[in-house]
Amino acid sequence: MTFNAELADGPVAPVMDDDRPIDGQELAAYIAGKLCHDFISPAGAILSGLDLLSDPTAQDMRDDAMNLIQQSATKMAALVQFCRVAFGAATTSERFSSDDLCALVTDMVQGGRASLDWSVTETEFAKPAARALVNLAYLTASALPSGGVATITTERDGETLVLRGTAVGNRARMKPEAITGFAGQRLTEGLPGQWIQPYWLWLTVNGAGGTLSVVAHEGRVEISARMAV
Repeated sequence: MTFNAELADGPVAPVMDDDRPIDGQELAAYIAGKLCHDFISPAGAILSGLDLLSDPTAQDMRDDAMNLIQQSATKMAALVQFCRVAFGAATTSERFSSDDLCALVTDMVQGGRASLDWSVTETEFAKPAARALVNLAYLTASALPSGGVATITTERDGETLVLRGTAVGNRARMKPEAITGFAGQRLTEGLPGQWIQPYWLWLTVNGAGGTLSVVAHEGRVEISARMAV
């Protein structure tokens, strides 16, 4: 299957607010819903660990409880740092180093079945490209539910920066909701949580005057974004 989000030869003009399938308030609601979904698991695990610590009949599980709290707090911190760049304004900094972005994505995929190959040649990224890159990298790893390698690369093509994520592994795939999001289209059926981040990536790339494409075959998915340097 090949899906291309480009609507014409070469970069397309940014979509204006009135032309987007959802308004700002609806977009904020979808993003808030995703963040709540992502944060509830580690938050709940921390509370479970604290309950064990305070239970006088479960003192033999104290070490397990402390490990659960530590792992969940680490995951929570990784989520916060990632989301500040992927969905928020992060800091007042306008440029981000490749090493810092790699650390954000590595912390997010740690413990999952996919392994990350960060083969990025650029050393610094402007804020729009940094936001696109971390979302693209995370979505590439997410295309490998049964494991595999998510390779993230960058290259220059004249005045264009090409960001590319390639997922290779058994059952590498993109869900229909994600394909809809990558196309910049409104979700009509399926799970919003599977749609919003691909749509957000499309919105980020399109808003910077770039284009986004996805190519999916058996055992391989490639996501590419082209943006101005």
